[in-house]
Amino acid sequence: MSWYPLALPSHSGRRYLVTGANSGLGFFTAARLAVAGAHVVLSGRSPERLDAAVAAIRGARPAASVEALVMDQSSLDAVDAGADRLLAGPPLDGIVANAGMVHTPTTRLESIDGNELVLATNVLGHFALFERMLPHLADGARIVSLGSLSSRLSTFRVDDLQLDRGYDSWRAYAQSKIASQVIGFELDRRLRAAGAPIASIVAHPGYSITGRTPRVPGVNEPSAGTRFSDALQAAWAQGKHRGAEIPLFALTAAGVEGGDFWGPKYLVRGGPTRQRPTDVSLDPTIGSRVWAFAEQATGRSFTVRG
Repeated sequence: MSWYPLALPSHSGRRYLVTGANSGLGFFTAARLAVAGAHVVLSGRSPERLDAAVAAIRGARPAASVEALVMDQSSLDAVDAGADRLLAGPPLDGIVANAGMVHTPTTRLESIDGNELVLATNVLGHFALFERMLPHLADGARIVSLGSLSSRLSTFRVDDLQLDRGYDSWRAYAQSKIASQVIGFELDRRLRAAGAPIASIVAHPGYSITGRTPRVPGVNEPSAGTRFSDALQAAWAQGKHRGAEIPLFALTAAGVEGGDFWGPKYLVRGGPTRQRPTDVSLDPTIGSRVWAFAEQATGRSFTVRG
């Protein structure tokens, strides 16, 4: 069980949803929560990969309380179907909005709903999920949105979120992560204004890569070449099991507050530390515009109530 970092305190009796939990950061986040005694719903679009992730957790901790939820974040119908299933169960104590495309397509593609595919997967699916699940969150629950260092390395075309005026794979990823941060902070402002007992937090995992991550059969099995090339980056990179420490801290640690931005101490690696996001991510005017855009793109009105 070398792929489990230090244990969390007991989370027995708590229920969490981790999206994109079949691999990478999402898997290690879900595994840590399950080992700490929480009931964890792992969502993803591949039944086979979800089954492998559940099997890996249960193989290490047979008593782990985990379940798989097939849910493609790029499809609004799939998100609604997943939300229906979640709403039929007990309230959740938290959501880690981790699912997303990292290896983005070289040409602009659209989701089944007609939205730019990276934006649909990384942002709009989670926006729709939050809208459905917010009334089903327990008092004191936290929503953790995954941001990225890329938010510091790219401009933000708030008037071209669908990238109709020009697409490249890097911009698609960076813009989607900036938009995720913008939505996370705007959600916090609206929760506070409504007096809702729920916190929205944004966390980024630094530079967390596959080859620095322990091997987990069926979940993380990098090739020897990937291991070698990623080892060359050891001075400024960490494994995804370490990157998962950041969203885990944001989700569970005492002293974390709504509107916080957490990342690794040394920016690319290290333990959790409170940081300042980009001005764009925090701008309430931009937040309001992106929120309105997300409502239009998903075809739903998202009113936050206390």
